[in-house]
Amino acid sequence: MPRAVVHPVVRFAACLAFALALLAGHPLAAAAPVAAQPKGSLVIIGGALRADNSTVWERMVQLAGGKGARIAVFASASASPEKTGKFLVDRFNQYGAKAFFVPVAVRLSGIDYQAAADDPALAAAVRSAGGAFFAGGDQGRITRALRRADGSNTRMLDALWDMYRRGGMLAGSSAGAAIMSSTMFGHPKPVLATMKLGLDEGKEIAPGLGFIGDDVFIDQHLLVRGRFARMVPAMLKKGYKIGLGIDENTAMVVGPNREVEVIGYRGALLVDLSKAEPRDGPLNISNVRLSYLDNGDRFNLQTQTFTPAPDKAENRVDPARPYYREPLFSADILGNSTVVDLMAKLIDSDQPEAIGLSLDSPNGVQPDLGFEFKLTRTGDSVGYQSIFTEQYSVYNMRLDIRPIVVQRPLYQYRQVESVAGGSGGAGRIDAAN
Repeated sequence: MPRAVVHPVVRFAACLAFALALLAGHPLAAAAPVAAQPKGSLVIIGGALRADNSTVWERMVQLAGGKGARIAVFASASASPEKTGKFLVDRFNQYGAKAFFVPVAVRLSGIDYQAAADDPALAAAVRSAGGAFFAGGDQGRITRALRRADGSNTRMLDALWDMYRRGGMLAGSSAGAAIMSSTMFGHPKPVLATMKLGLDEGKEIAPGLGFIGDDVFIDQHLLVRGRFARMVPAMLKKGYKIGLGIDENTAMVVGPNREVEVIGYRGALLVDLSKAEPRDGPLNISNVRLSYLDNGDRFNLQTQTFTPAPDKAENRVDPARPYYREPLFSADILGNSTVVDLMAKLIDSDQPEAIGLSLDSPNGVQPDLGFEFKLTRTGDSVGYQSIFTEQYSVYNMRLDIRPIVVQRPLYQYRQVESVAGGSGGAGRIDAAN
């Protein structure tokens, strides 16, 4: 009996029917959320998925059942659900699927999204599909559309869980990736301000849908926007030990054996806090373990083991033959892919460590507060380089983050001497201090 029915007598009848079905081995029991571990797969995309990224689109169709697979498209996060939904349905169909739009979205005009989310026919269509895809936008709109005001599951959310447990594929890009963990970012401050001030429960971090389980935190747009640094305070606040951040136009495929495979344009960062030592105040933590999984790499969440891509497996970086031989430093560790570039250089360097800084504008929040990021090779650190490209995979790099005092003014203009032209006489030009 659907959970929307609240009359005590009806609820009792539903419980009794379920108990009898469970004893009899009736298929109804298989639809219960606690009956079995998921047999399906997740495709978690970091946003900005290009239409020509055939590797990711084709994998989603394959995992949903192959050519002709029925895929339910949710544009719940979008500000323009109809346009976004039509685009995605057309895109999936171009890659061989039979996609259909699910009209459950807060911003969808002319539709009561709450009634649609509890419509039995719509839920049945999604339950029998081979997969579902969540578009990007505002992840809070997804959870608002799929959960009732009291926090309970709608019929539609239960149908998605049933499909996933049965063996279906659940995918999401950007906001659709954020909902995959039990905790997601809501409307947080910029990355550096988050490091300084922390996160507020309810507004800046909120409950996700938890398809990946309660033990893994997910973030997206990761390398492009330097978001790895905001993952750490969020994970500390909610008690996560493992976090996975995926970059744009790239996906993490999580199978039923909990093995994560990275496919697409760039890669993913694994943030491991299992041995980390945090301190009070602005973000101050030592012994974070940071790993970069490039395209084709795998990481098993159960066994905690890494498997490099085939083009890297036989090309492990030799510490005795370093390529880089100069000090490694960045004045903007939160820049696009900067942290991964430093990790790659450090693993193939004669230097023991790499230093990155993150500083704010003089007009920013607490402008005298900045952060030092120190990357260090340990005995567990290992790197692989592709035999075809210059791309690296780097596992188990140590990261220490410490707050620093930023002197103001941060810099002064240099005085410059030059020779005056014309008469050949010497002159002095002083730049402003």
